[in-house]
Amino acid sequence: MNSLKGTTVFAAVAIVAAFILANTVLFKVDQRQQALLVRFGDPVRTVLTPGLHVKNPFETVLRFDKRNINLNANEEEVTAADQQRLVVDAFVRYRITDPRQFYRTLGQESIAKDRLESIVNAALREEVGRSSSGDVIAGKRAQVMAAIRARVAAQVAASDLGVQIIDVRIKRADLPLANEQAVFERMQTARKQEAAQLRAMGEQQRREIVATAYEEAEKIRGDADAQRAQMFAASFGRDPGFASFYRSMQAYEAALGKGDTTLVLSPDSAFFKYFEKGPAG
Repeated sequence: MNSLKGTTVFAAVAIVAAFILANTVLFKVDQRQQALLVRFGDPVRTVLTPGLHVKNPFETVLRFDKRNINLNANEEEVTAADQQRLVVDAFVRYRITDPRQFYRTLGQESIAKDRLESIVNAALREEVGRSSSGDVIAGKRAQVMAAIRARVAAQVAASDLGVQIIDVRIKRADLPLANEQAVFERMQTARKQEAAQLRAMGEQQRREIVATAYEEAEKIRGDADAQRAQMFAASFGRDPGFASFYRSMQAYEAALGKGDTTLVLSPDSAFFKYFEKGPAG
């Protein structure tokens, strides 16, 4: 009985010891991770393949993300080439390509965040300082971001941090709140001036069009009057009586057409001969 109990205790101790030993020498790497084995603070081996692996009991396993890592840089206020201050908000996407070097130079991702943020902010100040505020906000924003990305990538590569810069982008580039109203008022004034210029140009064009149309109308009217005069002259030459009658009708129209003219004439005046005798008068 005592022998059976002793065997059971031994088996239990052996299982516990085996479990402890397994946890000491075995470790698992997820497919999204890469591992670095560190022995007494010194990195000795990198494990990149996922699965179950064996290690020295005196080695510590450090796991790093194998995927792209996003880093949101702190909001920075920088001065553009036109001395306009801008609030710039950027983000970085990077990947740990050499866990051993990453551990030696940075140690952990929180330190990497501070180091990369410092590099990004320096590049922002340098490149934005070379560009106008309009280019940063809209005009040449893609070119400015490309220059910042190239500068950050070069600085990181020169520092040998064990990481690769995938992308650097400006999420937001705006004027500080204190300057927005002043800029808005300047833009409003500029738009009003432009509108006034357009109205003045439109009025000038209207005057030119009206003057040209009046000149053409007078020319057409003159040509018509000349043709009418020629027709009347030809008609008058053929019938002097009709010519006299027509001129009298024009005189009647000029003298009596408005209805407010008073004439004191003798009843047998030649002026009214056509009223008495008609066209034959």
